[in-house]
Amino acid sequence: MDNEIQLISDGDGLAVIGNPTDVDRFLASEGLASKDLGLQRLKSVAGIGAAAAQAGSEIAANSGRWVKLTRESAQRIQKYGLRKSSKTGLSTGVVRGQKGQIRGFLEFAKGPRSLLTNPEMLAGAAGIMAQVAMQQSMAEITDYLATIDEKVDDVLRAQKDTALARMIGVGFVIEETMTIREKRGRVDEIMWSKVQTAPTTIADTQAYALRQLDALAEKMEGKAKIGDLAATAKEAESTAREWLAVLARCFQLKDAIAVLELDRVLDASPEELDGHRLGLKAARQDRLEHIARSTERLVARMNAAADSANAKVLLNPNKSPAVVQSSNLVAAGVHDFYERLGIESGRQSSEERRWADAAMEARDKALEVGAKGVDAARSLGNDTLDRASSAVGKLSSGITGQARRWLGDGDQEERDAER
Repeated sequence: MDNEIQLISDGDGLAVIGNPTDVDRFLASEGLASKDLGLQRLKSVAGIGAAAAQAGSEIAANSGRWVKLTRESAQRIQKYGLRKSSKTGLSTGVVRGQKGQIRGFLEFAKGPRSLLTNPEMLAGAAGIMAQVAMQQSMAEITDYLATIDEKVDDVLRAQKDTALARMIGVGFVIEETMTIREKRGRVDEIMWSKVQTAPTTIADTQAYALRQLDALAEKMEGKAKIGDLAATAKEAESTAREWLAVLARCFQLKDAIAVLELDRVLDASPEELDGHRLGLKAARQDRLEHIARSTERLVARMNAAADSANAKVLLNPNKSPAVVQSSNLVAAGVHDFYERLGIESGRQSSEERRWADAAMEARDKALEVGAKGVDAARSLGNDTLDRASSAVGKLSSGITGQARRWLGDGDQEERDAER
């Protein structure tokens, strides 16, 4: 690479800009998958005059590729020591030479060849990067909805709430506007007028879906008997999946609105693009955190139910494993949902405690104390059954849903009641 390669990172993606051959060689050498950045759209922020002509010719001569930053790809570019700006939040750098050594940084570059010495051009490039990242997220959510085979429109139609019914129509309008944008390459005032009220409907639907998940968590918390807990946990499998699908669709449509917003600002007020981009990024993170809090509460309740069921497996050999299985399915669904939306999480399944294992422990305990099997089984409340508590999911905020239940007089009363 004899020519310079300009790098920009916004924390979510990496833009690689330069001569097309050099860009391809750089990406191949680092083993990075990429997609077109759409650099030509920067011509709209080039301005007028000689400087604009120079910038326009530079855009025409260069190629721009976008790389999604994962943990692995981020590690690969760390060696280039990009410098981060506290004002824009962007990390930038220039790679020169065949071995990819860094010979200079954009903060100190003054030559007209660099597109990124122009603040407006840098803001424009960052805005386009944000759009590409959100479109990537939208595509992943489409795949997620197809994978779980949830017909979101069917879920919405089944509800009587007016806001949910309106969401279907809003989705059609947004998708139509995105299609026109792809053909025209911009969002004008007429196009924007069609979708500018959509965020209210999306927000109402998101709030409704979150309330449904909160209600499900409260319902789980209110069940004490294993039989009731098993029935509620089974119901939670499908109910949680449906509302997670609705939340994913809400997030997808909100990202589409953000893409259109950035185009509109780029077209009407390019000098405000950088501030608008940062505002959208902060608002998007707030939405993610809000969604994470509600789903964390649900998984915490499901995990507590699994631990309670595990502690009572000897007395409920059929229903206890069913509760654990339902809990694990809900937790797995939330984990998958998190991955598609980019929420970091860690999850471990609760392990079903087999009745045979618990019975064998009761027998061994009986041999140790010289007592009969029944007495030994009753003594497990202070020892053996306590070890049935499982490691449970740790979600993005670090909350660990973990509960222990002891076998004692309360369980005896429950058994009598169930009889």
